Amino acid sequence: MKNQELEVKFYVADLLEIEARLRALSAHLEQSRVHEVNLRFDTPDGDLGRGYRVLRLRQDDAARLTYKGPSQYQEGVRARQEIEFTVSDFEAARAFLEALGYVVSMMYEKYRTTYELDGVHITLDEMPYGDFIEIEGPDPKSIRSIQDRLELDWEKRVPESYTALFEQLRLALRLPFKDLSFANFDGLDISMSVIRIQPADLNEQR
Repeated sequence: MKNQELEVKFYVADLLEIEARLRALSAHLEQSRVHEVNLRFDTPDGDLGRGYRVLRLRQDDAARLTYKGPSQYQEGVRARQEIEFTVSDFEAARAFLEALGYVVSMMYEKYRTTYELDGVHITLDEMPYGDFIEIEGPDPKSIRSIQDRLELDWEKRVPESYTALFEQLRLALRLPFKDLSFANFDGLDISMSVIRIQPADLNEQR
């Protein structure tokens, strides 16, 4: 399918060790560590969320507008339609979406570093509640190859999105805030084990 995203996500205990493995494999650094601010948009009635669709405006080294369709799974890899393009002005794009009747349903942020190895993109993501790695490739076989070379436990992959994980944490820990920001999580001792997420680094125990 055109504009299809194929990826898997892993929670990891030692992101620096994963990055060291990538460098040892001669992976190419595509994007140095960059701060992302993401705005999720929906209708006032939440129609997009109920349909498992995503409308997102992101600011990192550029402003990007993204649509994602409902997820399906191919050989354990999440597949979904993704349409993304850059826009010239983040605030103008936000005003455009709001003029169409969409509202910001949440804000979330992260730090992301991106590598490329054998045609596969590997992102190292620092979320307010923990560190993750995403592997995105043209097919499940190529993704599994990189996962194996990085010594990650395939059975511990995380099917949920970052925002879905946040909602699970909000319910489990009774968090009073709705935005996934570093400021909101400052000073909190978060264990992903409360929502049964375990690190996929094979030699790590937590």
